[in-house]
Amino acid sequence: MPNPVNRYTYHDYLQWDDGERWGLIHGVPYNMSPAPSRIHQKVLGEIFGEFRDYLKDKSCEVYLVPFDVRLPSQDQADDTDNVVQPDISIICDPDKLDHKGCNGNPDLIVEVLSPSTAKHDRLRKFELYEENGVQEYWIVDISNQTVEVLSLNHGQYERDNVYGNEDEITSHLFDSFSLDLGAVFE
Repeated sequence: MPNPVNRYTYHDYLQWDDGERWGLIHGVPYNMSPAPSRIHQKVLGEIFGEFRDYLKDKSCEVYLVPFDVRLPSQDQADDTDNVVQPDISIICDPDKLDHKGCNGNPDLIVEVLSPSTAKHDRLRKFELYEENGVQEYWIVDISNQTVEVLSLNHGQYERDNVYGNEDEITSHLFDSFSLDLGAVFE
């Protein structure tokens, strides 16, 4: 089990086999347990299913947690100290995909907030995704039945909109994609 005082790399991360799910942000380990709630899983499954169906005959691929996303700094090469497992990752550059997951920034990431991860997703992951050039970041708040859509503009996230359960979400990256939040949150 990693010590949160120490700094670790992806190489260290691969050695941890304690039955827990871990992430690394700037070398600091974050435990991603416990398992998400049933409602979290249901909402996540609905969103994933819509993206999977939409991307079926397109060049982008969608992945569901657990799926390692390695976000290396330029000086880190293969041994990054940033490893996350977003709830949903969409990758449009096949060169970023390997047998271990994604090595580089996904084009779109969706995180479904849990009570134990909300602050982490809104602060640490927000900053990490922004600094690594993730083009769209969706933050799904089950409690309030909202989805906040953030788009990268000149290296910084701007809020496109906050959508409620009566809205349909569209994406800047995928023109013809829309997601009915009423169906997601029912």
